[in-house]
Amino acid sequence: MQIAEYVDGRRRIVAHVGSARSEAELGLLLEQARGMLTDADQGELDFDVEPTPRKTRLLAGSAADAALFADPADLVEQWRVGSPRVIGTSSRLLFDTLSRVYDALGFAAVGDETFRDLVISRIVEPTSILDTGRVLTDLGRVPASEKTMRRTLGRAQGRGYRDQVASACFNHALTSGDVSLCLYDVTTLYFEAEKEDDLRKVGYSKERRVDPQVVVGLLVDRHGFPLEIGCFEGNKAETLTIVPIVKQFQARHGLADMVVVADAGMLSAGNLKELDDAQLRFIVGSRVTKAPKDLESHFRWHGDAFTDGQVIDTITPRTGHTIENNPNLKAEPVWDREQLPGSWRAVWAYSTKRAVRDNKTLTLQENKAKEVVAGEKTARAPRFVKTTNGSRTLDEASLARARRLVGLKGYVTNIPADIMDAGEVIGSYHDLWVRREALVDGVEVRDLRRCSYRSRTVKLRAA
Repeated sequence: MQIAEYVDGRRRIVAHVGSARSEAELGLLLEQARGMLTDADQGELDFDVEPTPRKTRLLAGSAADAALFADPADLVEQWRVGSPRVIGTSSRLLFDTLSRVYDALGFAAVGDETFRDLVISRIVEPTSILDTGRVLTDLGRVPASEKTMRRTLGRAQGRGYRDQVASACFNHALTSGDVSLCLYDVTTLYFEAEKEDDLRKVGYSKERRVDPQVVVGLLVDRHGFPLEIGCFEGNKAETLTIVPIVKQFQARHGLADMVVVADAGMLSAGNLKELDDAQLRFIVGSRVTKAPKDLESHFRWHGDAFTDGQVIDTITPRTGHTIENNPNLKAEPVWDREQLPGSWRAVWAYSTKRAVRDNKTLTLQENKAKEVVAGEKTARAPRFVKTTNGSRTLDEASLARARRLVGLKGYVTNIPADIMDAGEVIGSYHDLWVRREALVDGVEVRDLRRCSYRSRTVKLRAA
């Protein structure tokens, strides 16, 4: 369907309304086209006359049929009306459904209908505050004015709507959901603004944007139901967001004895120290490059041959300047906070399956390095390529060292072995990794008597 006009005897397409595949779609397009043709500046004479439907009586067609209608009262009236015409559309059912969900989650405790409308419109179509009225109109809701919406945003900040919503979410998760595992992840939201301010700053963007942005951290349960949210400056490192969010969550709901489980990508050495100072426990996936230092004693006394499933419980230095593991001793040290204050507990495990996978990866990296050295590929120097005086060569020493460490996976923790043995640390970590492999961070709420942790995860117990 198109809108056209005739100019100098020629037809010109003004607008393309759309294509219809059914009578219903055609009716909608007709109404849309009529709306586009309506000129608000052109007046219309109002005669106060409404069209009336035509009606007629069914009369006997012949003398034989007259007997059927002997009594005039038996005559049947047939109404003939015009074709149905669409006068408006809305998604009121969608609004009503989301409104019931909003109330069921306990958010009605906020007591602000305009805030509820803003939440629902944001779920249906994330858009600007100027365009929110259109979304609500499409949902069959009479929207508040723009000024009222902006004042509502101010009330949300001033009256602590976030605290009320967070409490309702946690109560709902406790009664209706599952808080045995909670996950944490971060993202960035950018703004089309020219200048930075105290919150919106230019920082690291996975989309490689240079616009001012904010960093948002969200804590959810295993099904993705939100529990805690935080907003940080756009130039704040992601690794520095998890501790404030966890502490905020812990303080809000009176939770204690928390254990943070994460891989090395999220929790830095500084974060580990901060968690330990706050009397929080952690399990962190270690980097394989630390294995030679952690397993120095094992390599000296037992060599670099491992058996499938072999576990080595030892220690790892907190910083590179600390050395508390004596390789002259055959027995691995048992971590103790008081006796080894410069180290954490380290658990290393060997898997034949992992070794096969690691060897395959190293072979691909070696072939790529050889192609770059030979000039067959032009790329930035990949792994195992070293540059000396402008010439590239294969770093055979690094490759041999990497081959020596295939199949090893390490874990660093501040939980003593008498509370959690090495097998439980490893098994719990990988159990959680299987459950939510795609997520970055997490939190698990449970009793420490039997722990089940996972990558970038937090466990806690009610105080």
